[in-house]
Amino acid sequence: MRYTFFLYHDESGATEVSEADMERGLRMFGEYIGALKKAGVFVDTDRLAPSPTATTLSIRNGERLIQDGPYAETKEQLGGTFVIDVPDLDAAIAWAEKCPAAHFGKIEIRASIMPQGGNPYAG
Repeated sequence: MRYTFFLYHDESGATEVSEADMERGLRMFGEYIGALKKAGVFVDTDRLAPSPTATTLSIRNGERLIQDGPYAETKEQLGGTFVIDVPDLDAAIAWAEKCPAAHFGKIEIRASIMPQGGNPYAG
């Protein structure tokens, strides 16, 4: 079963991160990705640009509404994702516990409900 980890963290101190801390973080995440790949559960990952660069779109009553920034105006913002393929929620939780982001933010774990092979209507 596929699970997505949504990695949330407080962006307010992001500009204060030293090059050494950034290098250490990249190394920690690189090792985590390597462990996921070695276990054969890695599907995908992405690191997102800071939330102020986001644009939020919605359509209401046929009108397109554009908002600068993220939808949620909270301290913690979505900073990245991991998608893994494991047998069950317990296995997903075990991998989330190993993720470096768990030590400085929060990880939302959500199961995929997309049918095997993807959306049957996607050409």
